[in-house]
Amino acid sequence: MITQERRDGRLTLIIDDPDKRNPLSNETMGALLAAVRSASNDPSRRVIVITGAGDRTFSAGGDLSGGFVDDPLGLHDARGAFADLFRAMRTCRQPIIARVNGHALAGGFGLAAACDIVVAVDDAEFGMPEVTVGLWPMMITAVVQRVVPRRAALELMLTGRRISASEAKDLGLVSRVVPRAELDDAIDDVVEALTGASAVQLALGKRAFYAVEDMDLDTALDHLQAGLTAVAMTDDAAEGVAAFAEKRLPRWTGR
Repeated sequence: MITQERRDGRLTLIIDDPDKRNPLSNETMGALLAAVRSASNDPSRRVIVITGAGDRTFSAGGDLSGGFVDDPLGLHDARGAFADLFRAMRTCRQPIIARVNGHALAGGFGLAAACDIVVAVDDAEFGMPEVTVGLWPMMITAVVQRVVPRRAALELMLTGRRISASEAKDLGLVSRVVPRAELDDAIDDVVEALTGASAVQLALGKRAFYAVEDMDLDTALDHLQAGLTAVAMTDDAAEGVAAFAEKRLPRWTGR
């Protein structure tokens, strides 16, 4: 399951089963989904951080000890929680940060890829080893191939090869790699930057960023033009421009 921590507008969701390497059971994915949906409707929550308990593993993916292949058809609908979680993360108003405190494998790799910002410790490993146990990273393909270059993603899926945090950064999966002792300071820096911005503009910007992902150029430009008008109509846009002209810090209202 997960543990939740709330502090100064930050909601931290902790996958809390370190002895089993923080597996993404159907129950855990359902709990993450419920928490993300709830936070998206709560204006007091400004940033979401997802991490794993302990200092070894962010998440090693699906719980293969939990009857994963015992009832493939019967568990089909339950596995949809992962798809729903990815959808909820994509449409969530708040930025979502992956605090990768250890290895991110299989579904854990996909969960990190689905976050908006990924900060990883330098000794973390990333990989999609499903093929080595006769499976395939089906659900996470949808998000991974939007973040990692296609040939690199497919090679990792076909071989199950693990990569370092540094290589994951080079591939675009990870935003920032830091020494383990600096992980929490790095997360605090990112959270501070996000909570110092206008919540409404972050929400509108995130929505626009993902909305144009699969559009052709002309459609994307039309969509973004409308988005710019929506941004300009907010109270925070007026406040930001006024603050700039008056050489003072803006006072955001989130409207």
